[in-house]
Amino acid sequence: MGVSMSVPEKGISVVTVDFPPVNALPVSGWFALAEAVRAAGRDPGVRCVVLAAEGRGFNAGVDIKEIQAAGQEALIGANQGCAEAFAAVYECETPVIAAVHGFCLGGGIGLVGNADAIVASDDASFGLPELDRGALGAATHLARLVPQHLMRALYYTSRTASAAELHAHGSVWRVVPRAQLQAAALELAREIAAKDGRLLRMAKAAINGIDPVDVRRSYRFEQGFTFEANLSGLADRVRDTFGKEGA
Repeated sequence: MGVSMSVPEKGISVVTVDFPPVNALPVSGWFALAEAVRAAGRDPGVRCVVLAAEGRGFNAGVDIKEIQAAGQEALIGANQGCAEAFAAVYECETPVIAAVHGFCLGGGIGLVGNADAIVASDDASFGLPELDRGALGAATHLARLVPQHLMRALYYTSRTASAAELHAHGSVWRVVPRAQLQAAALELAREIAAKDGRLLRMAKAAINGIDPVDVRRSYRFEQGFTFEANLSGLADRVRDTFGKEGA
């Protein structure tokens, strides 16, 4: 359980998240993920990083139960941890491929929205149920996956989009059966890793440099509203209904 790293092939590092039962990461998990991605990117022998997950789904966001139990301390930690993990993916010195299966929700959108490419299984779904959980955030990253008006409708309704829908919008590179996900992600990683390592790192820096949105600043701006909702008590009232039937 936790965050692990492996090197299945020369030039490729796989960072795997495993926090049963649904990969809702605790505060420590977000920081561990950030450090693993950054460490992989700093390794001169790595030319591509694959971000993957074990279990039922890719990522279910933050651990709501931890925030309910620890209050503002956990909320601040989750805010900072998510910001660091999202930034680590975006700022990784080499390209990052997200291999997504099952659900990709909340913080999961922050991770894949900042990745360089996404390979998904045909059972994958993507969404931001933040309004149902007393939070805000990651619209910055959802806007990198779907057109602006669709992003707003998905955000306001907490609905999800399928891997096939995101593929149609061009944000998912390839959709494959669940059993073929790892192989498909490694196939793309292998093609990328075949390029000159120094040039790849320069390309990553150059592409980030022309990005029209400062994703770190934009996401931190969103988080300010999450904290405001928490201070007002509004977030607690909504969060306390999470997981309760008929709420």
